[in-house]
Amino acid sequence: MIREFDVSKIDNIMKIWIEKNINAHNFISEEYWKTKYDFMNKVLPDSSVFVYEDNKEIKGFIGIIDNLYIAGLFVSSKYHSNGIGGELLKKCKEEYPILKLDVYAKNLKAVDFYKKHGFKIDQEKENDEIKELEYSMI
Repeated sequence: MIREFDVSKIDNIMKIWIEKNINAHNFISEEYWKTKYDFMNKVLPDSSVFVYEDNKEIKGFIGIIDNLYIAGLFVSSKYHSNGIGGELLKKCKEEYPILKLDVYAKNLKAVDFYKKHGFKIDQEKENDEIKELEYSMI
């Protein structure tokens, strides 16, 4: 069910990316995410991406940059609380000895999720672009 990303399915992944960013970050304007869409669509294939796919449907994905940094972990809203995010994270922990990420402090569900999976807050900082508090976690 977890496999490496097939770039021909980028549209499926980008639908999840935009949906989840808008829904999970209601403290950031929807327009902000829409302006980032083309950039993400272009750079995502350059990351290490694993997808959770079942019955030919991508239900979630995780992107890793530089064998260390979790650039994003997204699960389609229809499949939340089914363990998909945990499975994707487990796969990455098997592949990479150290993982880091940044998460908005106001995204409490994500902060709790990462803490549940053993991540600890390493640093608090303000995001340069959005001016929101972020946690760097390891």
